[in-house]
Amino acid sequence: MKTTAIKEADVQKKWFVVDADGKVLGRMAAQVAAMLRGKHKAVFTPNQDLGDHVVVVNAAKVVLTAGKAVKKKYYHHSGYMRGGLKETTAEKLLREKPERLVTYAIAGMLPKTKLGKAMAKKLKVYAGPEHPHQAQQPQVFEVKERGS
Repeated sequence: MKTTAIKEADVQKKWFVVDADGKVLGRMAAQVAAMLRGKHKAVFTPNQDLGDHVVVVNAAKVVLTAGKAVKKKYYHHSGYMRGGLKETTAEKLLREKPERLVTYAIAGMLPKTKLGKAMAKKLKVYAGPEHPHQAQQPQVFEVKERGS
């Protein structure tokens, strides 16, 4: 048997729309991350960016289960040497910047390399139902719920 390497130029990259309204954040993020990586394609190769573009709408209506809204914390450092560590709960992030919450969840499931950063650039997240990517004619991707 021979292993064939596909050229990235030969791969058709599609656009998909995911409606996050009422979806559990972690389950949706896992499926979207797999789409960005290209794991749903027969020609999937871990060292190539063969994934599709994904547009997530209604990010403000995503659901956090098991008290994660209060318990889950996101950290960043301001760079200030004494006490520069900042912390935000998922509840506050969902209220103020829901796009960032969904982006963090999905990007955390991608590789932590240059390739992962390139994959993350193909993700577009919007808090409301409108998005400016109608010209790409995105297909609707239905996120599978638990047990389906």
